Amino acid sequence: MKFYPESTLVQLEFDKVRALLTELCTTQYGKGKATQLRIHTHIQYIQLELQQTHENKMLLQAGQSIPNEFSHPLEKELKLLGIPGAVLSNDDFILIRNLCNATQNIFRWFDKERREAFAALAKVVEETYYEKVIIELINAIIDETGQVKDNASEDLQKIRMNLYRKRNELRRMFDRIVQKMNKQGYLADIEESFMNGRRVLAVFAENKRMLNGVLHGESDSRQTAFIEPEETTGLNNEIFSLENEERKELYRILRHLTAQLNPYAALLKNYIQIIWEFDFISAKAQLAIQMNANYPTVVNKAHIELEQAYHPLLYLYNQQSKKLTIPVTLKLNEKNRILVISGPNAGGKTVTMKTIGLIQVMLQSGLLVP
Repeated sequence: MKFYPESTLVQLEFDKVRALLTELCTTQYGKGKATQLRIHTHIQYIQLELQQTHENKMLLQAGQSIPNEFSHPLEKELKLLGIPGAVLSNDDFILIRNLCNATQNIFRWFDKERREAFAALAKVVEETYYEKVIIELINAIIDETGQVKDNASEDLQKIRMNLYRKRNELRRMFDRIVQKMNKQGYLADIEESFMNGRRVLAVFAENKRMLNGVLHGESDSRQTAFIEPEETTGLNNEIFSLENEERKELYRILRHLTAQLNPYAALLKNYIQIIWEFDFISAKAQLAIQMNANYPTVVNKAHIELEQAYHPLLYLYNQQSKKLTIPVTLKLNEKNRILVISGPNAGGKTVTMKTIGLIQVMLQSGLLVP
C-alpha cells in the first residue's frame, strides 16, 4: 500500500502504535507481525481481523481467555522433523508434547457453543484438527521428566537391568575398598570421585603407589591422585560397555520415534501457527482495552463518521498524567466531502487531523479504535 507523502505513517506516529502492540506479544512471531503490522485494503479481511480483536477483547473484559500457554519457538525442531532420517532429542519431544497439550486445550475450549459465540476467533482453528496419536507415540517412549522409558524397547530394558546390577555390584565393592583404605589413612577428604566416566578413589599423592590400579589424573595442587582400583577395572569395563550399548539403543529409539512423527510435521506447524496467531490477536485485544477502543462499523466506500473519537496515543498519555482528553465528532461522506478547520495555535487542528488519519490506519490494520 502506497502513501502520500511517504512519511505519512511516521507523521501519524503509527510506529508508536506498532511498538505498543509489540510489547504485548509473548511470541517472537507475534512481535514480528506487530512490528510489521500490515495495513489492508480488502474489506472482508479488515472486518475479520476487527471481529477477532473485538471477540478477544470481550473475553478479556469478562475475565476469560483462550488457553494459550505455549510460547517456545519450534521452527528448527519442526523443520528437522520433516527431514527423513533426522533424529530429535528428548528435549525436542518434550516441546512437541507441550505444543500438542496446548493445542488440545485450545480445541477443547472451542466447543460448539463457543464456536458460535466467537465465530471469528474460531476461524483460526477451523482449517485443522487435533491428532491425539502424536502425544500417544511420544508418551509411549518419553516419561514425564523427559527421559526415555525403560520399556521403550526390550533391548533397552535388558541393558538397563544389567547396568543396575553391575552398578550395585561396583558400589558394594567400592564401599569395601573405601573402608579398607580409610583405615590405612590413604584416602583424601573426598574419598572417591568420577573421572573419564570411571569410578576412582581420591588418594593422597604420597600414597598412590600403595594402591594397585590405573592412575586417571591428579588434582591441580598435585596433592591428590585419582586411581581406579585394580579390583574394579573389570566391572568398570563392563559398565562402560553397557553404557555404550545404552547410548546406541537410545539413538535407535529416538530415530524411530522421529520417523513415526515425520508424517505429522505439517500438522504440527499448523499447531504452532495457531498458538502464534492467538498470541497476536490477544495482544491487539489488550491494546484495545488500554486505549478504551471500540469495534467500528466498516463500509466499503469513502465515508468517515467519528463519534467522540480520541487520539489513541494522546489518550494513553493523558491517562498516565490524569488529564482530560478532548474527543472529536465529525462526519464526511459523498455529500459533505470537505471540512475546513480553523482556529488559533494549539487549538487542536493538527490533533484532529492526526486523530482521523491514525484511527483510519489502525482500523485497516485490524485494530479497534477509541
